[in-house]
Parts: sequence; C-alpha cells; structure tokens
Amino acid sequence: MKNKNTSIVISGALGRMGKMLIKETIKQKNIKLIYALIRENHTHIHSSYNKEKYLNKKIFFTTLKKLKKNKHTLPFDTIIDFSKPNVTLKIVEFCVKNNKKIIIGTTGFTSIQMKTIKKASKIIPILYSPNFSVGINMMHTIIQYISKILGKNSDIEIIESHHRNKIDAPSGTALQLGKIISKSMKWKFSESAIFSRYGHVGIRKKNKIGFSVIREGRTIGKHTVLFANKYEKISVNHTATHRSVFAKGAIQAAMWIHDKKKGLYNMNNILKSILVS
Repeated sequence: MKNKNTSIVISGALGRMGKMLIKETIKQKNIKLIYALIRENHTHIHSSYNKEKYLNKKIFFTTLKKLKKNKHTLPFDTIIDFSKPNVTLKIVEFCVKNNKKIIIGTTGFTSIQMKTIKKASKIIPILYSPNFSVGINMMHTIIQYISKILGKNSDIEIIESHHRNKIDAPSGTALQLGKIISKSMKWKFSESAIFSRYGHVGIRKKNKIGFSVIREGRTIGKHTVLFANKYEKISVNHTATHRSVFAKGAIQAAMWIHDKKKGLYNMNNILKSILVS
C-alpha cells in the first residue's frame, strides 16, 4: 500500500482510543490531524491540550455542532470515529452532507443503526471494523477455514475478555467472529448464537455458537475461538498487548480509503490490497 497524504479529524478525541489516535497520528509523516472532536462544553475546546503529552504539537479541539454551523473550514478528507453509536450516526450524517469519508471503530450498534450506516455507504466511502488489529483480522480467515472443515462436528465457543470499563457485551469483535463462523457454516447467526446459560439448560445442542464474556481489570482485549469434537480440540487465540495496535490500524485505514469510491469497506479489504501489491 503506497503512502498517501491525507488529513483527518478524530472523533471521541479524549477517550482512550481518541488519545491514542492523536499520539499515533502526530508521529506520521503522511497524515495530518486537523481537528479533534469532543463533547459540547468541554474545557479543552479551543485549547492546546498538554503539549508535552502530545509531542509538543498543538491540537485544535472543537465539536461536531461547531463544524455543522460552518464555524470552521472543512479542510480534511476523513473522520476517524471511536465514540458511541448515537454519536457515530450523527457524524455519519455530517459526512454524507459534506462528502467526507469515515472510519468507524465504534461498537454496540443495533441492526437498525447498521442499516443506516450501510445506506450512507451508498453515498460516501465508509470503512467499518469492530477491531482494527491486523492480527484479529487475520484470525477471521483462519476461523473461516477451520469452520468449513470442522465446524459441522464441533462444539464452538467464543470467549472474550476486556477491561472493566467496556460498556458493550459481547464485544463487537466477538460478535464479528461468530458471524463469520455462521456465514461459513450457512447458519443464521441469530439462531445459532447462545449468549446466556443459567440453570438447567440441558445438553449442548448442535449448530450453536456459545459466547462467554469476562470483564476485569485493565485487559485491553483477548479473544479465543474454540472448536472441540470427540477426538480433538483447536483453540485460536488473539491478545492485544497495547492499545496502539488499534490506533495504528485505524490510521492505516484512513490512508487506504483516501482514494476510494463510495462503498462499505472493512479491514479485510486492506489486507487483500496488501497481498496483491
């Protein structure tokens, strides 16, 4: 993938991922941070936020409301959004009206909200991924392959662990893993997924995917997909050891989508382009 100069806005700029995105962005030579979006009435609006923390770079904080009112010029190509579903949809609407691209890392969308995003992708380029780690996206290909060979005769479980402050469960990544397996097996995900077990639930049924969720401490993200049958067991694991892996992936996505036409993309599109380059 060739380096391309692009300019971005970071939404959710003072969240965990937002701060990491700012740090990673200002290290890059081919990407420029124009604005950092934060909530209304935040104390950092129109201020330089902790120069030492951000490598002596001045960061201009503003709000979506001010951008909508055209109080600022819009000299950027793409918005990277790690916020909340309702906020993301507002930003998607803004991007459609102003012909901007968007990278979405927010999770926890309802099916109706996802339909809104898909509809918007018919007008602008959108790259959506619950997880921007290259490793987890390689895991998608691995479990797809295993599912087709062993899925029919295996008990399939997905176990995910995250820090205590994560608000959605199961994680968007875990759900995506389950959907990939369901698609490979030609199952209907809503019927194959088991999100709760309590009391006398009976023996395990076939063609089901069990989900287990752990919330503790500061775990950045760990996912395990287990395929177990009568004779053998396969576990596919991925552990994120630093949050910057997601920020680096999102920045890579912003550079990749720079010259793309309208459509709904994901990280696998980027990986495929790397393989053929």
